[in-house]
Amino acid sequence: MDLRGYQHYREQAINTMTPGELLLTVYDELVKRLTLAELALSKEDYPAFEAAVDRSTEIVRYLDETLDRKYEISAQLTRLYDFFCYELSRVKSGRNKTELERVKHMASDLRESFREAEKKASADRS
Repeated sequence: MDLRGYQHYREQAINTMTPGELLLTVYDELVKRLTLAELALSKEDYPAFEAAVDRSTEIVRYLDETLDRKYEISAQLTRLYDFFCYELSRVKSGRNKTELERVKHMASDLRESFREAEKKASADRS
């Protein structure tokens, strides 16, 4: 299989996304990684669990780093992202399923909020 064609397709798809679509893609990946962490924890596959939590933390840090600080909501999101990172460190060290579910639920809710905002923005653009 020629992976160059697939890689080109992915790059083209990403380059044509709106900022809102890109944000949703990052949140989708965050929720996916948190789900993988849940599955790995339930199977007691601790290396996979830790890798999924580490990747989730990296994604949250990326989301924080890419905030546009000129908007008032950025400060609130930074605090929320700091909370996520703190909770994920607790989840990882304690293998805490309850806290993992809570962080995943909060990230999913935030993703849905951004999804609704993107729908409204795209409707306004049309």
